[in-house]
Amino acid sequence: MDKPFRRRDLLGIRGLTAAEIKGILDTAESFLEINTREIKKVPTLRGKTVVNLFFENSTRTRTSFELAAKRLSADAVNISVSSSSLAKGETLVDTALNLDAMQPDCIVVRHGSAGVPHQLAKVSQAAVINAGDGANEHPTQALLDAMTIREHKKKIKGLEVAIVGDILHSRVARSNIHLLTKLGAKVKVAGPGTLVPKDFVHLIDAAEIDHGSKAEGQRPLAVCEHVEDAIRGADVVMILRIQRERQDSAYFPTLREYAIHYGLTNERLDLAKKDAIVLHPGPMNRGIEIASEVADSSRSLILDQVKYGVTVRMAVLYLATGGGVTNS
Repeated sequence: MDKPFRRRDLLGIRGLTAAEIKGILDTAESFLEINTREIKKVPTLRGKTVVNLFFENSTRTRTSFELAAKRLSADAVNISVSSSSLAKGETLVDTALNLDAMQPDCIVVRHGSAGVPHQLAKVSQAAVINAGDGANEHPTQALLDAMTIREHKKKIKGLEVAIVGDILHSRVARSNIHLLTKLGAKVKVAGPGTLVPKDFVHLIDAAEIDHGSKAEGQRPLAVCEHVEDAIRGADVVMILRIQRERQDSAYFPTLREYAIHYGLTNERLDLAKKDAIVLHPGPMNRGIEIASEVADSSRSLILDQVKYGVTVRMAVLYLATGGGVTNS
């Protein structure tokens, strides 16, 4: 029988059960009220120390982890990798061991290479939270996306979710596909043929699946040739940023052509259900993957995602360092 989330580390969504995911989301909901108070602080993690170790640039994720720690009364320490011993040639493992010797309770790590959080978790006594590793996973982004959907749709099971854009390089897409299919949603992905891996359906089918959609003979993930096919009838439309920093080849002719053929406009959004919501993990490239009139519309919940990001990360820090977890 599945139990609520009781792990020390959060390294990805792929290895979690549906019950564990729901446990995190339920915990996050219990923290919502804290963020509406005049004094947004509780003593839940007083005396705990959270280290933010970011090897890649970040605004939303790093800031929300810092705010989450401080709102739970933990001490938050931000390490600038460019001025750390790593810039002097120290190995990642040695850095982790030295940080571990200072006895932090949690290390939040973002790195451009897949698997780095898993490496750190093997050598660290502290809880390790994956804040994004290469093109592999971004578990807390998927959790905050799920919370945004659940708060507005009151469910996830049975929804149709379109994920559009740079699937190939997107850790957000991978984590969301794992999470949404585990919770019973149907996911449709679309984008330029060069940016939608052919192995995506196989990846998910092989990794999961014991939930209702497979039992009913329905594939939980579909790759659509045209963006319009993915968006048509969707309850949720998730647009991904073009990750030019990860692209070492010309995956499409020009940004203008990308906007014409794959950008989310009001006309394309009209193909979705009338009450469909729009998500984007940020930062947005306005006028390329999403039109400003869509991003600023009442159907856009992009700022809600940011709001729920703090709450979800409060829940993750609490469960990893103060919520009665057991080592696993």
